[in-house]
Amino acid sequence: MSTWKAFSRRVTPTWRVGRRIAVARRVAAAVIALGLVGAGGVALAHHSFGAEFNQNDPVVLDGTVTRFDWANPHSEIHLDVINHKTGQHEHWRVEGGAPSALLRRGWNRDTLPAGSRIVVRGFRAWDGDTRVSAAEITFPNGTTVSLSNPKADQAVKAAARERPGDE
Repeated sequence: MSTWKAFSRRVTPTWRVGRRIAVARRVAAAVIALGLVGAGGVALAHHSFGAEFNQNDPVVLDGTVTRFDWANPHSEIHLDVINHKTGQHEHWRVEGGAPSALLRRGWNRDTLPAGSRIVVRGFRAWDGDTRVSAAEITFPNGTTVSLSNPKADQAVKAAARERPGDE
């Protein structure tokens, strides 16, 4: 083979290889940064049970369902309750588990039609608003089901351990 043929192949100069690597690194860094920003927004949108609800302030609500929202990150029951102290109607929002968790427990978007009478055991919001994180719901026939909010379930179990025989 002649010397000329050995060097006639196209060889990418070293500076171009380095430049391509640098560009690839910048693109990878940008993709990772966008992913972190997006994940951060989701993490900030969601809240912890303890930040929103007081596990030391249990509440029992007896009322009528006005609406059942089947949406992420939590389902929400809108409940019309009569305040026994004032005799006034109050509108309560009851936070439950995610629709995917409720589906695993046999729920669907039609499980609680408007007009259903239920009793909700849960925990009141820290800010004093008429919001509660539900632990369980009891229907008029006596059936009790979990609303699949794991932190509320844990708080109910902890409260039962502190007050044995008071369930």
